[in-house]
Amino acid sequence: MRTRKKRKLKAEINVVPYIDVMLVLLIIFMVTAPLLNLGVDIKLPQSTAKAVHVEKEPILIGVDKDGKFYLTIGSGQREILEPDALVKKVSAFVRNDPQVPVLLGADEHAMYGKVYQILPGLQENGVQKLSLLSAPPSDSRK
Repeated sequence: MRTRKKRKLKAEINVVPYIDVMLVLLIIFMVTAPLLNLGVDIKLPQSTAKAVHVEKEPILIGVDKDGKFYLTIGSGQREILEPDALVKKVSAFVRNDPQVPVLLGADEHAMYGKVYQILPGLQENGVQKLSLLSAPPSDSRK
């Protein structure tokens, strides 16, 4: 009669498939990271105005050259909003903390009508102080 050999069980973890998955994920993240649009290209108009010093985290409203509205509250994420939603959200924050600074920065090529579209709504909803952002003048424009 033949005797069968009993195989011992291996108590090792095969990590090769995990390494393969990790490398695929690494490649995916490396390819998609440059595609993420974390900022908005806004070329501010230049001015010789003095810098504004704020003590609290400001509410930043941005308008790009295409007329899209962006809202950044404190150090949070920037989000694209429609004008009505932006006015409601900013007004709620100002009602909660009237001392929070509200800063508006629009691209120098943005249509004035787009920028003005939100100003009356903000004023009617309690935003009394709104600062406009500008860039310091460069030597090429002097």
